[in-house]
Amino acid sequence: MSILKIAIQKSGRLSEKSLQLLKECGIHLPSGDRKLKTEASNFPVEVLYLRDDDIPQYVEQGVVDVGILGENEVWEKGKNVVEVQKLGFAGCRLSLAIPKDEHYAGPEYFQHKRVATSYPRILSRFFEERGISATVEEIGGSVEIAPGIGLADGIFDIVSTGSTLLMNGLKEVEVVVRSQAVLISHPELSEDKRLILNKLLFRVHAVQNASANKYILLNAPNSAIPDIARVLPGMKSPTVLPLVDEGWSSVHSVIPEEAFWEVIDELKRLGAQGILVIPIEKMVL
Repeated sequence: MSILKIAIQKSGRLSEKSLQLLKECGIHLPSGDRKLKTEASNFPVEVLYLRDDDIPQYVEQGVVDVGILGENEVWEKGKNVVEVQKLGFAGCRLSLAIPKDEHYAGPEYFQHKRVATSYPRILSRFFEERGISATVEEIGGSVEIAPGIGLADGIFDIVSTGSTLLMNGLKEVEVVVRSQAVLISHPELSEDKRLILNKLLFRVHAVQNASANKYILLNAPNSAIPDIARVLPGMKSPTVLPLVDEGWSSVHSVIPEEAFWEVIDELKRLGAQGILVIPIEKMVL
């Protein structure tokens, strides 16, 4: 029987989020200390714990079949892999930063300057697209110290809160790309492994749909049902059930998380009462 080999980051926030996704997909992995690899007990997958910057190469070479990692690593490594699915977590931005007292009027600031980064491919492409001639200094580790020790005029790195930049006397001036976790695969999976991947993707989509929506129940006078139905289309249309009190019904539907408060305000205006909003565990469309 074929087994799909999945590579995930061996430690850190992205690793924990990846394992949580597999758990929500109903895939049972042994708990306890992590070994280099582990096999699920109820689904034909084997998980390998690797360095995130090694994953694109291993997927390209077929050492593993698929991998979960940040898009930024996929772009930087430039390997022959297929981006299968954006996963919606571990979001970050890769930005340019300069000394806080410097004036910044646009990317042209970096013309003929030196910029330190661990992502030279992404940064070089950004400069090339804008006709900027800059020297890209590739370094690992603490990129933020480069301007302070005279190695570079600015840096290009992952930014979350910006506190590390401030501690090093820098300011963020240009967001170059935004990244999130992504599922990648080898470009030529066998038919058996592609079937397993499709089953996994089915589960991932169900989890993603659930997190993006809420289940809503409310009571409303029958006269308001047509207007409420226009606000709550649901997956096809709302479910309407009569209540014991004559002239009233219970309405059940699904609403997008991003539109939650606007929808609630409109429902109240239309006369809805006893509104309950419940998280959805899985949602299959």
